[in-house]
Amino acid sequence: MAGETKFEVEVLTPEGEVFSGEVSQVSTRTAGGEIGILANHAPLLAALRPAELRLHMGDAETRRYAQAHGWLQVFGNHARLLVEEAIAPEELDSGLLKEQLADAEQRLAESEEGSGKRARAEKDRTRTEAFLAIAQG
Repeated sequence: MAGETKFEVEVLTPEGEVFSGEVSQVSTRTAGGEIGILANHAPLLAALRPAELRLHMGDAETRRYAQAHGWLQVFGNHARLLVEEAIAPEELDSGLLKEQLADAEQRLAESEEGSGKRARAEKDRTRTEAFLAIAQG
């Protein structure tokens, strides 16, 4: 991809910076669906859903992360992703994720409709299902 234009990207979690550097494209999932961000993208603020985050470095190199809920901000040829978690796929533990999924489903079944506990269980289930799919390839 000779002549491609790159832009600055930051991926931040509460624990700190996961990635900072230039990329040619960011691919992720927002509440509205899949999105690809290229250089000089229009300003954007979007809620992020759990998904595989792909940072296309160029020359066939792509860095992948399991991305939890968060926010995407694009402004001034700079993208910032603020996420609860961003974990490399090889660091995911399928066994642990299956246990977390079972726990989230149990909490969901035991919670009342419209309660805060139910909302947290639904959020945990969504995250764990996405992470498990990424871990299993």
